[in-house]
Amino acid sequence: MPVASDAADLGSESPPDEPALPINELFVSLQGEGKLAGVPSVFVRTSGCNLRCWFCDSYHTSWEPTGGWLTIDDILAEIDSFDAEHVVLTGGEPMIHDETVELLDELGDRGYHTTVETNGTIYHDAPIDLVSISPKLASSTPTADLDPKGEGEWADRHEDRRIDLDTLATLVEEYDHQLKFVVTGREDMSEIESLVDRLRERAAMEISDTDVLLMPEGTTREELAETRTAVAELAGEYGYRYTPRLHVDLWNDEPGT
Repeated sequence: MPVASDAADLGSESPPDEPALPINELFVSLQGEGKLAGVPSVFVRTSGCNLRCWFCDSYHTSWEPTGGWLTIDDILAEIDSFDAEHVVLTGGEPMIHDETVELLDELGDRGYHTTVETNGTIYHDAPIDLVSISPKLASSTPTADLDPKGEGEWADRHEDRRIDLDTLATLVEEYDHQLKFVVTGREDMSEIESLVDRLRERAAMEISDTDVLLMPEGTTREELAETRTAVAELAGEYGYRYTPRLHVDLWNDEPGT
């Protein structure tokens, strides 16, 4: 069972004078997605995002950012208190915070294996063992009928920002990587194929099909039951990898998983 620290109790409501990050959750669990699925991991979930996917599975880091401010030293102390050698820095979008680099520097010095989960629109030069890039497809845009807040103010901003080809190319050139696409159905595949082709043309390195992962959309067991088989079949058809969402299968939509 995952073990979580309460960021609101650990941190402060306003930024302290020393380097800090807004933390929504800090917990130990199993990595649920991607190449390292099943690996015991400490998750550091920052609050705040530059995009607004309508299906965001971390609503309280994007649409309504919540959490407490923790200093880098406090975050490291919490990580050290757990028995795991892999740290996942996730969000929201952790790369919007400059202090992310300092945290990654410290984690690298301490010998942790790090994964950064990012939407691929921001680059920082930092020690990262695996960058897990989830480019946002057109189906992620919070159109008027899909906007969870019903305001419609984010649709244009999200659409303008969701793909930055130059940043994507830099990330795959500089780091071990996986391109992880949230798939809602077959209609997403032409866009995925086009984006992968464009990225292969732009990046100065080979991008293998085994680095392209298809993941079913769904934040509950019931939702995944409707999408996982179709997405797995699409992965087989197109020669990409399928990735499960183990945390959803195991713990449904429980926070801190």
